[in-house]
Amino acid sequence: MGRSTNTAEYQALAQFRFLIRRYLNNGEKAARSVGLEPQQYVGLLALRGLPPEQEPTIRSLAERLQIQHHSTVELVDRMEKRGLFRRERSRRDRRQVYLYVTPRGEKLLSRLVRHRIAELRVTAPELALALQTVLASASRKIRPGAPRSSEEKTRRKRQQG
Repeated sequence: MGRSTNTAEYQALAQFRFLIRRYLNNGEKAARSVGLEPQQYVGLLALRGLPPEQEPTIRSLAERLQIQHHSTVELVDRMEKRGLFRRERSRRDRRQVYLYVTPRGEKLLSRLVRHRIAELRVTAPELALALQTVLASASRKIRPGAPRSSEEKTRRKRQQG
């Protein structure tokens, strides 16, 4: 496979993961501060931010949340009871049920999204730098013809000099 992973690569990846986790943890705290469970906030965001080519169904939401279908049904049930989602049968295919964010859900989500975007404006440079460091490290690792170890670098220098 090539050379082994070095300390700088571990550090770069660990820093990147730390920054992502910190952002996600802050999102969970923000969700709780407005009376939502973190999964409910993510559900609102996923449904509201669904790409236009995807229908707003349980299946689409499950995929976006990366959870099982039955878990998504339970989440939607809870959110519908709280007035955050509503279900509506398709007019074309009555078997198909579409999901929509209610005005109440939209209001809570809008508040949270403004907060999350403001946080990203502050943390984005650090996150981008961490990602660049990880990617630069990975590209050095796979660049064709690049020395794969310090020993190989030394050997190449001797051959050239």
